[in-house]
Amino acid sequence: MKITKSTYLFLFSLVLAAWYLIIGVYLNKLGYYNQESLFYIEKTKIVFEGLGNRLKVMGLTAPLLPFYSTFIFSTINSYLAPVIASALGTAGLFYLISRSFVIRVKDDFYLVMLAFLFLLHPGILYMACSGKAIYLVVAFVYLFFLNLLKFYRSNTTFHVSVASMCLVMLIFCDYRFIWLTLFFIPLVLSITLASLNLGEKESIFRLFMSFNSPSLRRKLINKTFAIYVILFVLPIASLICYKLLNQTHASDLNYFSESPLATWTVLVDKLNYDTTSTAVNYQLPELSILISLRILCFCPLILFGLYLLRESTYHVLTILTLFGFVEFLHIKYDKLFLTYQYYLIFLFAALLCMIFKVHTIRKKTTVKIGLSLVILLQLYTGYIFLKNSLITDERRFITTLTERQPVSDQAESQEIAKYINSLPTGMHILMDDAVAYPIAAFTNNVKQLTLPYQLEQFLSAIETPYRYDDYILIATPKNPFTGYTQLNDKYIPEIRRLNSGINYKRVYETDDWILYKVVAMQ
Repeated sequence: MKITKSTYLFLFSLVLAAWYLIIGVYLNKLGYYNQESLFYIEKTKIVFEGLGNRLKVMGLTAPLLPFYSTFIFSTINSYLAPVIASALGTAGLFYLISRSFVIRVKDDFYLVMLAFLFLLHPGILYMACSGKAIYLVVAFVYLFFLNLLKFYRSNTTFHVSVASMCLVMLIFCDYRFIWLTLFFIPLVLSITLASLNLGEKESIFRLFMSFNSPSLRRKLINKTFAIYVILFVLPIASLICYKLLNQTHASDLNYFSESPLATWTVLVDKLNYDTTSTAVNYQLPELSILISLRILCFCPLILFGLYLLRESTYHVLTILTLFGFVEFLHIKYDKLFLTYQYYLIFLFAALLCMIFKVHTIRKKTTVKIGLSLVILLQLYTGYIFLKNSLITDERRFITTLTERQPVSDQAESQEIAKYINSLPTGMHILMDDAVAYPIAAFTNNVKQLTLPYQLEQFLSAIETPYRYDDYILIATPKNPFTGYTQLNDKYIPEIRRLNSGINYKRVYETDDWILYKVVAMQ
């Protein structure tokens, strides 16, 4: 029986998944963890093992879809669940893209090129093996633009509907992608013009013809409004419903995006910026005028993709919205660094351009040689961008992968957690997981911890810890997150002043944390 190309691609996808898992597990054994995966691990433990009302943790932990993708695999191994999710997700993304090449391009060279990228590109390895949810963002960006480009060809609003659903998923993977809709407000007019059955090909002349014909003008307005509704109503309605859910359960519309109890990005992004800004060896920060140039340096393949689309203005404008979107993010969130995923999406946008247009090129041999050289350049730039990243997690991944040396970033959290795990059963520890979630993630028994999700008990324990807990975990002044929790160096003196009959004894101490024991009442 003849094996089809789809079967070969599926088998290779399984090989890719195994390759990613081997690397991810190896890095995990070396001690590599990132803040995102630790946050999901801790929240998953609360859902499965915690006490009290965990509905808010289950429904409002954000980003929502990355959390659920980790949640699914937590029954296999809670510490490897993020790695399993990213490995399988990235392998699935390869299968999805390779199938598109098989359907549209019919040339095995591009499949080999794609396989080479997914096997060796440092950015894709980071996406697949780090346990971060970049694969979900990239996948839904790819599907969103894929369906828009399909709409240009078929003029079928079904593809706009699918694109709208992909945009919803994208927003629930990274809330900042809601701003992408701003750049599609003017673009929808170009999309509508492209869908009109006119003999003229140039957009400006199509627009002129439409406005000078009453029937065409009416059709243009109706269709433009219809596409606005199809494309934007579902994302906006979904976001409103989610915000109302936050208001109902957390009394804050923006709880999912602004509370450190709900998302890991609030404090970690700020810490990355503050750490780099105050470093002795100060690095040049990202400048708005240089962001697009940095994108081109990271992904020269996007220039080739835009060249392929040169004959279709609306195609080019669609891809250029990504440049505008990233520039906008850098201006709006000027105190945060752009993470690697915002650069990586341009690599997949370039692949999407190739899927739709590379088969139209006549000088195929010359193009293949040029593409081979560009792909090698992509591997180098992918490595350089990770190595010189302004974000600690990204730099740590590539140095751990290349140097294969144990990582001590989470050694302090593991040390404190090890001591907590050694305490007798029945001991309870007051802890604020807004800042101490890595310690909670490494703790064996979450039932021992009094955490903010147990709202009434936590607030009562803050006021009178001796009634509820046997130990209190305090952030020292050296801890970069000490200003974001009540349980800092000012807490013990204050609680001693209010309750002078209670003694608190230091039983374990590191640079960033002190564990106090509630000794006795005098």
